[in-house]
Amino acid sequence: MTDDRQLSRLLSRAEAVLERFEATLLPAPPLPDWQSAIAFRWRKNNGRGWLQAVPHPHPIRLANLNNINDQKTRIAQNTQQFVAGRQANNVLLTGARGSGKSSLVKAVLNEFSSRGLRLIEVDKDDLVDLADIVDLLEGRPERFIIFCDDLSFEAGETAYKALKSVLDGSISAPPDNVLIYATSNRRHLMPEYFTENLETRRVDDEIHPGETTEEKISLSERFGLWISFYPFSQDDYLNIVRHWLQHFGLSKKIIAECERDALNWALGRGSRSGRVAWQFARDLAGQQALGREKSL
Repeated sequence: MTDDRQLSRLLSRAEAVLERFEATLLPAPPLPDWQSAIAFRWRKNNGRGWLQAVPHPHPIRLANLNNINDQKTRIAQNTQQFVAGRQANNVLLTGARGSGKSSLVKAVLNEFSSRGLRLIEVDKDDLVDLADIVDLLEGRPERFIIFCDDLSFEAGETAYKALKSVLDGSISAPPDNVLIYATSNRRHLMPEYFTENLETRRVDDEIHPGETTEEKISLSERFGLWISFYPFSQDDYLNIVRHWLQHFGLSKKIIAECERDALNWALGRGSRSGRVAWQFARDLAGQQALGREKSL
């Protein structure tokens, strides 16, 4: 009888512990409402990931992006093939900072969202979850771009292998409704060191890169389309400034008089880029609007 009472108390305590443990478990994340938005973010909490709708994605359009016409044409053509259900490539956009790489991806979403295109933004640290994200998308009627912004890796990062696997290295074929678009300031996504040149060897008068270099190149080569961006000239920069000032509704007189201020703004930022031009135009448009309010 004593043994039975002890066993009963032990089972009761075990059940109480199990109930407390179950109370600490997070509920399964809800499935995304695909009709609620055209853009989503992959979010993580306590090791669980889910897709969060972005209610107000950036409204930039392809027509707002100047001095990158070739880049616009190439990515628009690739995306058009993709949403039409034709063959298309993963895209790596590399080059000068502030030259429009990220804006171009956002503009492509706005251009093709009415034809079923959706965008999912994934931080570099969460690329280890790419396989789980792809599983959520497989079989859906929409066409998905997984967007990784400002991508670069250091040696030994686990996300590097996860990206390689999804791009081209897994035993399972990637779903035909998913592409990866990534931006980076590094052409091969990883730092390159002078000492790696010492691994280069000569075979039959041909130069063969060392294993370290080959490993780095192998990731960027998995992107079928490379789109390069270059620093803007002074004239390019001023053209973009004028475009945004017109967009914000400033008069021709004000636009004509602000050229020196625009150049000084770029000098202070150490860059003549599309981003800097947009920031200058926003600042000047705000000043003009505030000045008009005070004069009333």
